Amino acid sequence: MKSYKVVTYGCQMNVHDSERLSGLLEDAGYVKATSDGDPDLVVFNTCAVRENADNKLYGNLGQLAPAKTRHKGMQIAVGGCLAQKDRDTIVRKAPWVDVVFGTHNIGHLPALLERARIEQQAQVEILESLETFPSTLPTRRESAYAAWVAISVGCNNTCTFCIVPALRGKEEDRRPGDVLAEIEALVGEGVIEVTLLGQNVNAYGSDLGDREAFSKLLRAAGQIEGLERIRFTSPHPRDFTDDVIAAMAETPNVMHQLHMPLQSGSDTMLKAMRRSYRQERFLGIIRKVREAMPDAAISTDIIVGFPGETEEDFEQTMHTVREARFANAFTFQYSKRPGTPAAEMDGQIPKAVVQERYNRLIALQEEISWEENKKQVGRTLEILVAEGEGKKDDRTDRLSGRAPDNRLVHFTRPASPVRPGDVVTVEITYAAPHHLLAEGPTLVVRRTRAGDAWEKRQAAPAAKPAGVLLGLPGIGAPAPLAAAPGGACCGD
Repeated sequence: MKSYKVVTYGCQMNVHDSERLSGLLEDAGYVKATSDGDPDLVVFNTCAVRENADNKLYGNLGQLAPAKTRHKGMQIAVGGCLAQKDRDTIVRKAPWVDVVFGTHNIGHLPALLERARIEQQAQVEILESLETFPSTLPTRRESAYAAWVAISVGCNNTCTFCIVPALRGKEEDRRPGDVLAEIEALVGEGVIEVTLLGQNVNAYGSDLGDREAFSKLLRAAGQIEGLERIRFTSPHPRDFTDDVIAAMAETPNVMHQLHMPLQSGSDTMLKAMRRSYRQERFLGIIRKVREAMPDAAISTDIIVGFPGETEEDFEQTMHTVREARFANAFTFQYSKRPGTPAAEMDGQIPKAVVQERYNRLIALQEEISWEENKKQVGRTLEILVAEGEGKKDDRTDRLSGRAPDNRLVHFTRPASPVRPGDVVTVEITYAAPHHLLAEGPTLVVRRTRAGDAWEKRQAAPAAKPAGVLLGLPGIGAPAPLAAAPGGACCGD
């Protein structure tokens, strides 16, 4: 049996695609590699959003070259957004790569690997449009209790800093019945939390001719028995309408958590970024969300140092952050990406200036995050126990999980057994800027179907391989990615 390892960079959409890639490979007879020795196959699922994306990829490919020399038959594949963009460049710079595939043809990977083995030369296949919606492909989900569910792919926006629409294509929506059927199947397997995914998730329906399709989908998913938590990422302020706010507030299992990218608080910068809203529109949405859901935790993405940004522009961003009072923010220094309009703009900001502004923004947001987290002290919350969220859990004899608003909570390990996917009720006793603590005894432990599913997965023997797949097949929520810009690629 051949072993495989998938290395994922970037956003939640890439994480979801990697689950599909793992499912395809296991259907083709591969098994997930252990930490010992070199795997027979390494797949890099790449991101093209950040400036150092290609440096990171080529550095890792260089480190693998000696392993491939000593491991006869080892294969290396590169897919995702950077592969879609760079195409033949990857094979030219790293001729030991066997397969390069793009964002639209992940289902072809097993066949491309077999073709590369037989022909003994690199296979490069990049399609310009989606052939099969990824959710129709096999999946090996990382979590037994939480799952991503893609409701659309692609993006119709033209933000000047973002290359993702050119690599992921125009928006294509799944039929609501297909989405709901997938969620029902997941719940049947033990999943109790789903996160709806899209590059511009709340634009869902533009491809179907229904402007309220997203709010209707939220309400319909809320009717699925056994589904306890629904989240979504990432919405765009342009499409954030009152019917979506109402659906969030009125559907009990839609969590009062919202990640909505700001990018800049300056109207001048927003216009240069080709973002179709302005500061007042953004803050107006925040006010409406908090009127309907006073306990809502709101997070965002912000870019510092976009070309032409003045000190006044930056102060407008600081003002917006003070007004919005985000629970947390993913902040990025502007990164020039070849192929985007912003890369050719005048007024590129010196690195030292960008760094100084970035530091100020980080300090402000840390202060606000801590103040907002302190408001949670004394509250009693239901925590969905997570796997691998608390890096210090073993040392501190704690467990970790997520509150309904997605805040990370570390809690004292209860006397009764608790599994990932179970739900505990705790009282918050301490707040830090990026997590909460419940240092007292656990008030309630609720064993769930999700915990049963996790336990069953742990006890299950390795699945028997299905054999090599030569033809084309017919690619929690897992823990949020701390470095992911906006949750779904460019954070539109």
